[in-house]
Amino acid sequence: MTSNQIPLRTGFNATTTAAAVLGAHDLSGMTAVITGGYSGLGLEAARVLAGAGASVVVPARDVARAAAAVRGIKRIELAELDLMDAASIDAFAEGFLASGRPLHMLLNSAGIMAAPLRRDSRGYESQFSTNHLGHFQLTARLWPALLRANGARVVSVSSLGHRLSAVDFDDPNFERRPYDKWIAYGQSKTANALFAVGVDRLGKAENIRAFSLHPGSIFTPLSRHLDIEDYRRVGAADAEGNLLSTEQAGFKTVEQGAATLVWCAVSHQLDGMGGVYCEDCDIAPLAMSESDKGGVRSWAVDPELALHLWTVSEQLTGTHFPAGQYAC
Repeated sequence: MTSNQIPLRTGFNATTTAAAVLGAHDLSGMTAVITGGYSGLGLEAARVLAGAGASVVVPARDVARAAAAVRGIKRIELAELDLMDAASIDAFAEGFLASGRPLHMLLNSAGIMAAPLRRDSRGYESQFSTNHLGHFQLTARLWPALLRANGARVVSVSSLGHRLSAVDFDDPNFERRPYDKWIAYGQSKTANALFAVGVDRLGKAENIRAFSLHPGSIFTPLSRHLDIEDYRRVGAADAEGNLLSTEQAGFKTVEQGAATLVWCAVSHQLDGMGGVYCEDCDIAPLAMSESDKGGVRSWAVDPELALHLWTVSEQLTGTHFPAGQYAC
């Protein structure tokens, strides 16, 4: 496989913040949709993009909770959306399309991690449903607005956790194999990265480019399902079961964690590029072995696997992109 995973040496690093990445960008007249934009990294991305002049739409399952989180931030509007409910996804997209606005940035940031086994209304495993299938359907439904922008970016929040598992195409929803919450999480994060490969392949002729990213290890509400053993596993607790501070764990702050998300959405350093996995505000190299501390495994950026996932996702969601068939 020929790889586009070649770092750019951008001048940024793991300590760069979202505000620093944005710099003097003027986003006036631009519109962004940010799933998960009322919590953690999504909220920080919403705050800095709105602060640079963008109109930011934050879809939320709990609109009242979202309203409390974004209170006082100008240029943010809320709408109802449940990524595990196909009808809710369609309703949100129909409402946005009816506004006639172009969509310049779609940041698929919402997600769940290491959740107990739960299924959506169609019987699909919740992490695969929320993290991937919901965003697949949402992106397809919003495609006309992305085309209307005459230059748009779709950003998919993956994770270093993709290295826990490739996508099991024979049983993605754990209908036959025993459920493992971490394998399910890893599979969904691999799917996020492969989805960016697929979106970019489909959209680049219309100047719709897509990226995936690992934001870094950060304490956010994403960790709400973790127990103390899980915290130890990710390096966030000591041997006695005490939670470490951000500094002690070597984690990023939320401001630093949102930096790569914002960089993928706005940076001119990525002009003319797409379909790559990023970390620390740069394109990540391929990780050739488990001993590599960073980077992306080949199974998360392979075009043939991206096509396979695309086909499976269309079948599971009954959703087809209006731009036509994606093919390698």
